Amino acid sequence: MIRLKIVNNFEGSFVLDSEARDNLFSLLKSESFRHQISGQLQCQNIEFTELLFQPVPYSTNTPKGMPPEFEQYHNSDEYTIINVPPNFMFKAKIFNPSRLCAIYRKIT
Repeated sequence: MIRLKIVNNFEGSFVLDSEARDNLFSLLKSESFRHQISGQLQCQNIEFTELLFQPVPYSTNTPKGMPPEFEQYHNSDEYTIINVPPNFMFKAKIFNPSRLCAIYRKIT
């Protein structure tokens, strides 16, 4: 029998030290990475908004698996949300949280 644990509240806040943040932002803003994403989205270009969030468990309060304040970007055609690649997290020396999502604005 499989038992599921229902999560009512999940603390998704986090703080990155400035060096890790700068390293990660550099990777997320790199021209080659942005070109790769824009090619997959079939848009002219994208820009990193410098908004990051930690994915949260799905619940009635967080049906999209993200903090509610970021759902506006999920529902918009002008933005895309990506999972930060694990190798970027490793290169930036970010181990906690183990997963992050980044928000990009599509440029047409």
